Amino acid sequence: MAQGASSSFPLRPAALAGDDIIVLRDVTWADYQRLLEIRGERAVPRLTYLEGVLELMTPSRSHESLKSMIGRLVEAWCLEHDVAVSPYGSWTLESKETDRGVEPDECYVLGDAAEPERPDLAIEVVWSVGRIDKLEVYRKLGVREVWIWKDGAVQVFALRDANYASTPVSELFPGLDLPALLRFVDMKPMTRAVTEYRAALRASRS
Repeated sequence: MAQGASSSFPLRPAALAGDDIIVLRDVTWADYQRLLEIRGERAVPRLTYLEGVLELMTPSRSHESLKSMIGRLVEAWCLEHDVAVSPYGSWTLESKETDRGVEPDECYVLGDAAEPERPDLAIEVVWSVGRIDKLEVYRKLGVREVWIWKDGAVQVFALRDANYASTPVSELFPGLDLPALLRFVDMKPMTRAVTEYRAALRASRS
C-alpha cells in the first residue's frame, strides 16, 4: 500500500447476505496492482477498481453456480448455432490510462483471435449489490456487450458511441432467447440442463 494510506482506507463491508464484499477508498493504481500480485493465481477475491475505489468480492456458492450455468448454456447455444466463441472466465481487464480494472464473472471472445485485447461479452451476476458501477468500468475498457443477471432476468447493454445502451436482445448473438435460456439455469446437474436446452433448441428449429 502507499505510505500512510492505511488510515485513509476505511473498510466498508456490504451488510448483505450472500457474497462477501469490502470496499476500500483512496486506493492508488500502485496499491491495486500490489493487491493483484498478492492474490496471485487464486480465484478470489475478485477485484474491481474504479478511479481510486477498490471493491473486493468473494462470491457465494450460489453466485458461482449461477454464473457457471449461464456460461455453459451460452456455450451450448453457440454450439447449436455454429458460432465461434472462446471462454476466458474471470480474465483481469485493466487500464492504467483510464484508471480502472475488473474481473468478469464470465467473459467471451467471438471469432478466432489468438490473442484478443479484450472480451466481446462480459457476464455479471448481481447476487449481492456492490458499490462500484461496473458498467462505468467496462465502458472505458471497450467491452462491446455486458449482460447483467439480477432477480432472475438478464439485462443486455451494448456499447454505442462510448456509452452503454440497454437493448432488448443481444446484438452479439442474434436470435438468442435469453428468457428461454434462463429457464434451464436452476436445473441440476449441469449436464442435464445443457442436454435438455440443446434438445429444446433443436425442437424449436424443426
